[in-house]
Amino acid sequence: MVNLIWVALTVIGIVFALFNGTIDQVNAAIFKGGKDAVTLSFGLISVLVFWLGLMKIAEKAGLLEKLSRLCKPLASKLFPEVPPEHPAMGYIMSNTIANMFGLGNAATPLGIKAMEELKKLNGGKNSASRSMITFLTVNTSSITLIPTTVIAVRMAYHSSSPTEIVAPTLIATIISAIGALFIDRYYYYRRTKKGG
Repeated sequence: MVNLIWVALTVIGIVFALFNGTIDQVNAAIFKGGKDAVTLSFGLISVLVFWLGLMKIAEKAGLLEKLSRLCKPLASKLFPEVPPEHPAMGYIMSNTIANMFGLGNAATPLGIKAMEELKKLNGGKNSASRSMITFLTVNTSSITLIPTTVIAVRMAYHSSSPTEIVAPTLIATIISAIGALFIDRYYYYRRTKKGG
């Protein structure tokens, strides 16, 4: 469906440009946009490779495991249906840590694996379990310590201070995570009261 929307927008834009006499500006924008996209992609790749490399070093050094163990008591409270040693918990913790370092691209595959494991715990049902909903909440509104991708974009566009967004991002994501968890719990208890 999204592909059809993009095709429709492109066709409408080109037809409008033909009738408006601005097709030369559209051509210039297409080539400039393509060039900018490649430049930005290479800038992002270098920063993401750096942070993914640091994550791999932290993993090999055992830091991620220690951080996971440190966060497990909180994770067990957030996901009481998931046994502490279940593979789903490992994927949830890895996804959360990747999101904390602003590595959304690295977090996505881990999040998908976590959902697959949570679905197995849910008996393969197509309806979402409490843990699946909570994980989606945590994943979407996760606390970000270092917004790596945003810093990379700011660096690519020659920001004079690309890291000045770290503190506001941390504050905003803490507020969003707390708010999302409150809403998640509110609807969970409301649903259980109605059901019981």
